[in-house]
Amino acid sequence: MKNIKRAIAFILAIVLIAAYPAGACALSLEGGIEPIKEQFVFGEGPVAGEYSVDYRYFSPVGKNDTKKYPLVVWLHGMGDGAEEGTQVKKSNIAYWASDEFQSRFEPVGGAFILAARSREEDNIFWSHELIEPLRAAIDDFIAKNKANIDLSRIYIGGYSMGGKMTYKMAVAYPELFAAAFPICPAWSPSDEKLELIADMPIWLVSSTRDPLVNYHLAVSPTWERLCGISNVPEKCRFSTLTKVCYEDGTKTSSSHHAWFAVNHDMFSAENGDYPYMTTVNGLGEEVKLEYPNGMISWLSSHTSDYDGAKGVGMGNVSLDDSTNLIECDGIFGFFELLFNALLKVMKIK
Repeated sequence: MKNIKRAIAFILAIVLIAAYPAGACALSLEGGIEPIKEQFVFGEGPVAGEYSVDYRYFSPVGKNDTKKYPLVVWLHGMGDGAEEGTQVKKSNIAYWASDEFQSRFEPVGGAFILAARSREEDNIFWSHELIEPLRAAIDDFIAKNKANIDLSRIYIGGYSMGGKMTYKMAVAYPELFAAAFPICPAWSPSDEKLELIADMPIWLVSSTRDPLVNYHLAVSPTWERLCGISNVPEKCRFSTLTKVCYEDGTKTSSSHHAWFAVNHDMFSAENGDYPYMTTVNGLGEEVKLEYPNGMISWLSSHTSDYDGAKGVGMGNVSLDDSTNLIECDGIFGFFELLFNALLKVMKIK
């Protein structure tokens, strides 16, 4: 009888483990990134305007967990949102859901990761049409997890087209985000728009050899304008890659892929300096990153006064703004950004 009871207890334990919420259990990096990607669960926000936005998310919450965790909103680049789930499968942001990277989110040692997806299958990319639906998805996610989300620690970042949307969301709803990290962003906000995020810490990442979002004509001039406008330049950072590699030093397929540095929290595979990368703050001072204090530690150090109020419409932007902003939806948009930046440099415009 005792053996039977032990067998039943063992089976029940296995069942409980299998039934345990996937998002509540981070995994070690030693097993590779693919199993970590499987920890991301599907979700979808409500319709707002004409569209809804779906997402995959990781939850750090354990059973009977009452802690308040930060929320990181991650936005993919063009081509990585064509099918549900690709925004995680084609990105290494899942590293941030590993036990090692989760432990760097101070003071609670964990964070929600919400990887939103644009509607590329409907030819709707990260653009003005999705500002309100994305905010609605974030608000809905916060409401569903209100017991465990720290409202003062909500962050947003993304790459390329997602870097553009990072800027747009920060401008539209500056009260919501405690910090933002646009990566090779395919948009150059006007001074008027930058004024709206003057109190927000920004960490910009780009490559000097980027073939799509030009560093010299677009990204660096935007950084200089941001530094002149920012009320917190000492909290802002700009990381420049002269050669874009994975964390192990192997060259990536394109110099546009600066986001791999962010995916690995700005450190090499050996926990040293990331290959070919330098970082400065908004005062022009070099910032020496010392393991394990990279992007995640920087985010964790910033808080906001956000009180949980839901977004109203498109916030500080409108569809009419799209005629006055430098848009970069698609390859023609990239060239448009470069052309407008060149005109500014030449003082023609």
